[in-house]
Amino acid sequence: MVLDLMLIALAITLYPLPLMAFALAVSTARGVWKGLVFILAWLACLVAVIAVVLAVTDGQPPPPRSPPGVAGLAAKLAIGVGLVFYGLHRRRLMRAGAAAGQGPEVRDGPSGVATGKGTGEAAGDRGEGSFWASAGLAVLVQPWGMVAAGATTVLEANTSQPATFVALFGFCLLASASLLAAELYIVFAPEVAQARLLRLRGWLKEHSQQAIVVLCLVLGLWLTAKSLFQLTG
Repeated sequence: MVLDLMLIALAITLYPLPLMAFALAVSTARGVWKGLVFILAWLACLVAVIAVVLAVTDGQPPPPRSPPGVAGLAAKLAIGVGLVFYGLHRRRLMRAGAAAGQGPEVRDGPSGVATGKGTGEAAGDRGEGSFWASAGLAVLVQPWGMVAAGATTVLEANTSQPATFVALFGFCLLASASLLAAELYIVFAPEVAQARLLRLRGWLKEHSQQAIVVLCLVLGLWLTAKSLFQLTG
């Protein structure tokens, strides 16, 4: 469970679109506080998903060959296959866009991100926004497909073991690491950080397609292979 959680959390923290949205939020007035609200809403989503799963399982993993256990593995398999197909779909769009001389738009998909042409346009570049808008943006750009993969992994959690809580805390921390690092940068060097984060957002906007394809394919193939092994082993 721990290895799967850490790989999923790494994929979430490296997913480019949340960081692009975060850079937009902190570039407005009271950006430090809006960044904090963004992170709190982001973490609230992760904690809520974990809490719901633990409430359903009562903190005890289902027996390996029981119907709930098989259903959990089947769900993880479906998510893995979905991520693979989504990665391949985005790769085809990227190639089609390159052939046409322009990059493809960022669209909704199994990764759970809704952005239109770019995350910034959803809220208006450098617009004032509000704290509620920052919180809503954090929920909107959460890579829900990957979070769902994390939820199917949390099904294996045994809350009678203290190490489980360490693993769950590590999952939330690693999944938020890029946002936390950016927020700390904003706190200690606000002017420099805002300018650099906006430049980073521009760079990510140009290269986000490649990152999404790689992350979805790698994580999707891992989840698919491991789920098939556990189902057939």
